[in-house]
Amino acid sequence: MKALRALLLFGALLAGAPQAQALCLLCSCTASTTPVAFGAYNPIGGAAGSGSGNVHVSCTGTVGLFVDYSISLGKGAYGATYNDRQMANGAARLTYQLYGDSGSGGACSVVWGDGTGATSTVGGSLLIVLLGSTINRQVCGTLPANQVSATPGGYSDTVQVVVTYN
Repeated sequence: MKALRALLLFGALLAGAPQAQALCLLCSCTASTTPVAFGAYNPIGGAAGSGSGNVHVSCTGTVGLFVDYSISLGKGAYGATYNDRQMANGAARLTYQLYGDSGSGGACSVVWGDGTGATSTVGGSLLIVLLGSTINRQVCGTLPANQVSATPGGYSDTVQVVVTYN
């Protein structure tokens, strides 16, 4: 009878938990990334550049029901604002932008930032039971066409990824 009560209690927790309400015992999350790779870019070719990468979030816990998470991306090391993200090659710069899923099925449709201004965070809810759960969120990048002041070479930037969960 004890097992039945425990099972019924667990069932009551599932049935009574409002959607996206967190209930997690000993939960922890880690994040890793696959960098956005733009490949070769011709600044006078008239075509925009594009690339994609991923943010991977893995959460573990004893039991977690609908653990909300939110992923925000920083401005990068060289951009002053989210609208001015820049990659560097010494003193040379290339402007770029990062996009994420709007949550309503629009892949790479919103500027991925911290939720301020015209940016959005990317998130949702995870169900964690014993072995944990992993989500992968695509990051899309664009390089505007005609950045004619670009010099040949490799460009890079570092963007901070922050995962918030409760």
